[in-house]
Amino acid sequence: MATALNVKRKNIDLPTDILRKLSIMAAAAGKSLKKYIEETMIDKANSTNIAVYENPSPSGDTWFDDPENMAAVMRGIEDAKAGRCREVTADEIRDMLGV
Repeated sequence: MATALNVKRKNIDLPTDILRKLSIMAAAAGKSLKKYIEETMIDKANSTNIAVYENPSPSGDTWFDDPENMAAVMRGIEDAKAGRCREVTADEIRDMLGV
């Protein structure tokens, strides 16, 4: 079980009928409802394999898998946050491209 140093408290809301069922399950296991829910959730989380994919593209575009490309994206985000950029209209882009 987690120690007091690495536990975060979180209130959760559950429907009354679900709490009733969980209470029966906890009693059958000889545990308090709180302990039963905690252990069940910890067991579920530990038995689930979750892979975090850093690619921000909703389509999974492999261009974003290149660290140099992502570094350029991150620099662009920082530039935008720092105000080192400006909006360009479609007309300005056409003028720049000569179309």
